Amino acid sequence: MKFLVTGAAGMIGANLALHLESQGHTVHALDGFAANHKQNLRNFKGLLHQGDVRTFDYDSLGSLDGIFHHAAVTDTAMTDENLVFSVNVNAFARILDYAKRSGCPKVIYASSAATYGKAPVPMREGQPLNPGNVYGLSKVKMEEVALDFAKRNPEVHAVGLRYFNVYGPLEFHKKSAASMIYQLYRQITTGKPPRVFKWGEQFRDFIYVKDVILANMKALVYPGSAIFNVGTGIKTTFNQVIEVLNSTLDVEIPTSYIDNPYSFFQEGTQADIGLAEKELGFKPSYLLERGIRDYVDFLLEMESAYTGAHPSNP
Repeated sequence: MKFLVTGAAGMIGANLALHLESQGHTVHALDGFAANHKQNLRNFKGLLHQGDVRTFDYDSLGSLDGIFHHAAVTDTAMTDENLVFSVNVNAFARILDYAKRSGCPKVIYASSAATYGKAPVPMREGQPLNPGNVYGLSKVKMEEVALDFAKRNPEVHAVGLRYFNVYGPLEFHKKSAASMIYQLYRQITTGKPPRVFKWGEQFRDFIYVKDVILANMKALVYPGSAIFNVGTGIKTTFNQVIEVLNSTLDVEIPTSYIDNPYSFFQEGTQADIGLAEKELGFKPSYLLERGIRDYVDFLLEMESAYTGAHPSNP
């Protein structure tokens, strides 16, 4: 089969492109290739396209069996609404139009738990959305565009995946925006106390990127248009993450608790994944300890390959 992955040099996009290629599919990988992104696709043998999702000539790709759309402005601190909406919403509408025009039957697109804002947990797909920033608002609008498009064009199935807190291989380029698990790993492995806000009982629904890829594959064969949460359904505190990292790395580095200066800080996220389990048959298999151990193995292997250097700075 023939697929397009946008945002293909990002963490999820790169893992997805590599997975599809490993399954024998023809993969077009589209990305703007910002600094440090290309390394994520260094092992990719498919078709690379450098371009802006807002202006790229999609017709040049011909017909496709599916589109996995992960390109986006993901900076939650971004306040330029025109820029965020042009990339996250308007460019997405272009892709949907291309799918209709070319006869592509399936578009899977990345949404976000940011659509819920500070809603009570567990967060369910049918509850009112209350995004707390421009990024989250753009994802709400993106979902609205997709649902309206699918109603008018039932021959194209559009499936949105609301990702919760994704972590895993190929997030080096994200730096300060990388997952809390990666940041705590870096602190511990460089001999620094892991730092979290007092008293580390804030919680997240951490979902390993391999399970995110599984959700995309389930969405590919889903016979309709819908929106699903992609998480584990489990609350995990920062203290629990530190405990598993210390155990996995066989160290005992005490935690440094610091004051939280941010009034807008989200105390917790947790997905209700009942709908995804029922409709997609999605059930995550990399819960916290297994996911962290798999991720640490990957990171240590990467560091070893770079003769002791950190993989993001070989």
